[in-house]
Amino acid sequence: MRTILIVFIILTMSSCNLSKSGIEVTIENKSDFTIENLIFSTSENLAELKFDKIEPNENVSDFLTMKDNKIDGSYVLKFTQNGKKKTQHYGYYTNGGTLDKWVEFKIKNDTVIRKFSGTKY
Repeated sequence: MRTILIVFIILTMSSCNLSKSGIEVTIENKSDFTIENLIFSTSENLAELKFDKIEPNENVSDFLTMKDNKIDGSYVLKFTQNGKKKTQHYGYYTNGGTLDKWVEFKIKNDTVIRKFSGTKY
């Protein structure tokens, strides 16, 4: 009986998601212009990543914590490129938790390419 209880506790603990609550973010500037005042956050805007400048052909990475997020929402990317402010929503998270492990953005002159992957569930 004791062995069954120990096995049950181990299985229960291993099935829980004990990883950090958030998403790894990589942003690459593939445009001809410096990206300025870049902010990546959730639509709840409880935590954000800020980068003052990303030069052409430069990339940055960081981890966005989502420990305080509680509802469904999307990710928000705001930045200034060639004097023009841009704001776009991407992806989806539910009940304050991300469905993905990481996201990559490639900012080009006229578009933003994004790739979400590493599904957590």
